[in-house]
Amino acid sequence: MARQWSGGHSTSILCVGASLGPEGLLASGSEGGQVTVWSPEGAVTGRLTLPGQDDCTSIVFSPASTGQFYLSHGDTVSVLDPRNLKGPAEQFPHAGEEEINAMALNETASVLAVADDSGAVRVLELPGGKVCRTLRRHTNICSSVAFRPHRPNNLLSAGLDMQVMLWGLQKMRPLWTLNLQDVAEEEGDQQQRPGQLFNPPLVHCVSVAGCGNVVGCAAEDGRVHLMQIGSGSKVEQQGAFKAHSQGVSQAHFVRFLSHHNWLVTGGNDGLVALWDLSKHPVVSPESKAKTRVPARRKGKSKAKRKEQSQEEDKTATNVEAKEEEGGRVGVGSEDVVEDRIRPSLSIRHGDKLNWLCPVVLKGQPSVVVADQSSTLTVYPLV
Repeated sequence: MARQWSGGHSTSILCVGASLGPEGLLASGSEGGQVTVWSPEGAVTGRLTLPGQDDCTSIVFSPASTGQFYLSHGDTVSVLDPRNLKGPAEQFPHAGEEEINAMALNETASVLAVADDSGAVRVLELPGGKVCRTLRRHTNICSSVAFRPHRPNNLLSAGLDMQVMLWGLQKMRPLWTLNLQDVAEEEGDQQQRPGQLFNPPLVHCVSVAGCGNVVGCAAEDGRVHLMQIGSGSKVEQQGAFKAHSQGVSQAHFVRFLSHHNWLVTGGNDGLVALWDLSKHPVVSPESKAKTRVPARRKGKSKAKRKEQSQEEDKTATNVEAKEEEGGRVGVGSEDVVEDRIRPSLSIRHGDKLNWLCPVVLKGQPSVVVADQSSTLTVYPLV
């Protein structure tokens, strides 16, 4: 049965984060710089309105300290204590070049990655917040970032340029780039679908399974795009499944169920769905479904790229990295696995979703949903 958590905000809630500690605290951020901390029962334990009143866009709790979480608002990151929400314990002004959309902490809590509207990904050293890397390859808004579990120097980024990139933080160039527009075009998936008018695969959210090898991307084309990363950090399998009738805004792997390949998604159709991907051919290549290994496509010559960039707008296809600057994964129609699977759980929430946060609340596996309203809704997952 769904539960409503209210009284924490007066504006639309934009982001939610959950503590990894035994206290089970949650934090939410909304328009106008409002921050609220919740108990596992849904009681408000702290409220704060940040100076400047910029919209809160992302929250991540530290895996190293239960008394610390990071909140992005505008181009700034604030460090807050959920047990004493009086004001920022520390701030990193201009952590982003423009407004920050998403953040990610690696498992050792030694670096914080922020993705912003300029398309840049900045990597901040912790503690202190010093910018040690600025990663520039996205040609549009960078909407999401995620570290690979067990690999604290491997970072995934995704954006509205329809590109997904894997970075090794020792270098300033991606290990590989996958353009989902190429995937859609080369598998001939541009035909009109019911309730969907040629939506491009703009990526809104990227998540990595607990094993560290399976990547899921929520895209505007209504699908979740999947990648299996193999030895040498190369893409070994890739595919997609139809998840929502409209754009998918949220996709998060759930690490507290029976295996690492449970995924919860939310879409602009107002649905929340839980998927068991353990038998999806991208996740389990040994399954009966036929899969292919993507071939590597050579980068275009500098002259060709220059000519193309003069003829077209700045899209993902005219800013391809040179081969020596990181492999670009090419696909053909035979390389992409399109699998039709059914959700294990489907919830008709109704309103358009802003954020999903999988969490265990007093022993109950749950998902916390933020929509256009000032309240949170909690649904049980099992």
